[in-house]
Amino acid sequence: MARLTEQEQQEIVRFIEADKPLPEKYRFLLFEDKREVELVWNGKTNEVCNVVLPFQTIEQVDEPRAEKAEETPAQAELFSTDSRGRQLKGWTNKLIWGDNKLILSSLKNGPLREQIEAQGGLKLIYIDPPFDVGADFSMDIDIGGDTFTKKPNILEEIAYRDTWGKGADSFIAMIYERLILMRDLLADDGSIYVHTGPNVNHLMRSVLDDVFGQGNHLNEIIWRRAFAHNDSGQCGKIHDAILLYSKGSKWIWNEVLQKPSPEYIEQFFDQFDKVRGERYNRLPLDAPRHGDGGNLVYEWKGAWPSPGRTWAYKRAQMEKFHDEARIHYPKKIGGKPRLKLFESEHKGMVLQDIWTDINKIHNQSNELLGYATQKPESLLQRIINVSSNEGDLIADFFCGSGTTAAVAEKLGRKWIVSDLGKFAVHTTRKRMIGVQRGLKAEGQDYRAFEILNLGKYERQHYVGVNPNLREEQRRQQLEEKEKAFLDLILRAYRAERTDGFTSFQGKRAGRLVAIGPVNMPVSRLFVEEIILECRKKHITKVDILGFEFEMGLFPNVLDEARAKGIDIAPKYIPADVFDKRAVEKNQVVFHDVAFIEVKPHVKGNSVAVELTDFSVFYSQDSIANAEAALKNKSSRIVVEKGQIVKVSKDKDGIVTREMLTQSWTDWIDYWSVDFDFESKREIVRTQKPDTGESEEAWTGDYIFENEWQSFRTKKDRSLELTSVLHECTPGRRKIAVKVVDIFGNDTMTIVDVSVGGKQ
Repeated sequence: MARLTEQEQQEIVRFIEADKPLPEKYRFLLFEDKREVELVWNGKTNEVCNVVLPFQTIEQVDEPRAEKAEETPAQAELFSTDSRGRQLKGWTNKLIWGDNKLILSSLKNGPLREQIEAQGGLKLIYIDPPFDVGADFSMDIDIGGDTFTKKPNILEEIAYRDTWGKGADSFIAMIYERLILMRDLLADDGSIYVHTGPNVNHLMRSVLDDVFGQGNHLNEIIWRRAFAHNDSGQCGKIHDAILLYSKGSKWIWNEVLQKPSPEYIEQFFDQFDKVRGERYNRLPLDAPRHGDGGNLVYEWKGAWPSPGRTWAYKRAQMEKFHDEARIHYPKKIGGKPRLKLFESEHKGMVLQDIWTDINKIHNQSNELLGYATQKPESLLQRIINVSSNEGDLIADFFCGSGTTAAVAEKLGRKWIVSDLGKFAVHTTRKRMIGVQRGLKAEGQDYRAFEILNLGKYERQHYVGVNPNLREEQRRQQLEEKEKAFLDLILRAYRAERTDGFTSFQGKRAGRLVAIGPVNMPVSRLFVEEIILECRKKHITKVDILGFEFEMGLFPNVLDEARAKGIDIAPKYIPADVFDKRAVEKNQVVFHDVAFIEVKPHVKGNSVAVELTDFSVFYSQDSIANAEAALKNKSSRIVVEKGQIVKVSKDKDGIVTREMLTQSWTDWIDYWSVDFDFESKREIVRTQKPDTGESEEAWTGDYIFENEWQSFRTKKDRSLELTSVLHECTPGRRKIAVKVVDIFGNDTMTIVDVSVGGKQ
């Protein structure tokens, strides 16, 4: 520490007594900080999340679809499987739903770290975080002949507000902590690619320098994502940057070749009289010479450099091209041969840091899944091929539509991907099943993947507490904000406040009301605490209000409560609760969790399942509001009480309504069947707090093993409503059916079936 003058010492004392922060100069006077440049932002802290929460397995998929009862999955010979062909051993790929800060912390510090290290560690991370300030995270959903815009759910809106609502400081704080966790998860020879846009590229580069060190910066890759863009008053913005950093002094690097730019091609063909390899009328190699001094003559037929111009190669040179298979002779008689540019030592040039040969996804491409920020598979193919090897483990913690996972599976890599959005996780699930189906059809191998939740969430509300306050002031503000939040929900639900309970905040019409966290899904643990208090205090009727519910939570937990004499009604909290006018007018509708009806069809020792009904009660906006706000010659699609309606107003102001949901099936995006639901227990691995040793425990629930599914795609909107006949061992069993609606919410039901013998 540098020696302070008496005046400096007195000044420090005055600042401390006044409870004011010290001027910046004292940080360098008090501490020997050797850094010449440092990134500083409001609220910067070196504290990194170290929470370890258990991962619960919600669903496992390792056979895309059983078309016949006796069918065996493609990977049966590679992995240990049970009698149903389910993968028992080996790495299972992971699709995780939740806050990636908690996911990263739990991966780094929890029992799953052992599995990661057993695979050789995490070799590659690619992330494409939400960097666009003006981005719209709504989703377009096809319904009937129209497109309905699904707004982000509350959790996604909060995450976005937390990222950008407070400006660049909040974005840097969000990504900084997560990057530290990612760095610590990477293998020693691992690397990370961070995809960013021009608005925050400079900030991201500074953060990555701070986390990984300037010496580990390998490249700033410029990806030309468009050919032209009109940005008024400035140059058109047509590129993104991809920042590449290694964890340490060694990293995986596989040489790949890049399609050359036109300038490179021209230079290359300077060696061959500037011939650019276009198509020619061929003279056979054994044709008589034409008095051209031993040259073989090719006549140019293109528009460059001038029509009819003739070029000549020496015969020996052409024969060398022929021997190297550099000349393409078309099968069609009269077709024009062409010189193959890149089939020998000149297949391309070594990868450069400007990528102009990978185009964005075309509007008509089968890849396109409706995500505005979706990246082309060819981009991830290059990144994964360059910085990982077959069998390596790679990750993406902002997975979106699942491009990283899809490409990783096709290239024989293992993967972990996660996203906060339930719709993103569902989109990735469908995409990966599609990849599995494709690999299965081609006779190629594929790995199982499982969908995971964080089974125990931190009970902390997002209520906008000022992080710069002292601890006691933060606690007081947190209490005040939480109380205001609960009062708001209760007022919208038209319930009255109640005290004296641990789990309940209100009551309405003879039912107690429990409100879930605003920034987390309602978890199984949350519901179990409610059931425990109900039993202690002889409570029999409960409403649980939540913005989101854990995947696979229902109906098991409801059946468990019902068996104990407790009637639990889960209800979704709509975004309208934050609209004071809607609350004051009693217009807020809390919709019930969806309801499924199925009918089993038993034939001998086989059973099929028919989906017979699906009821939803969603509301997003209202018909009355839409009619009042519409201008002439315009329309709006709204959701009200489980119906999607197109409201239109013509040039004369006449309003018409068109019901887009013609059938209950219009609400279904995906459904799947587990023909023996209670065959695989859900085992959670946790760490003992005293020793840190891991232990396993049964949650009391079962893993949904996805054996048959039907779902809509952008290309095919049809849906099968009856599964195939599935051969079963005779006896009683429970069959689970899961339905995912067009909003990405999942609902499950369980039916008892007797197979074989007397029906």
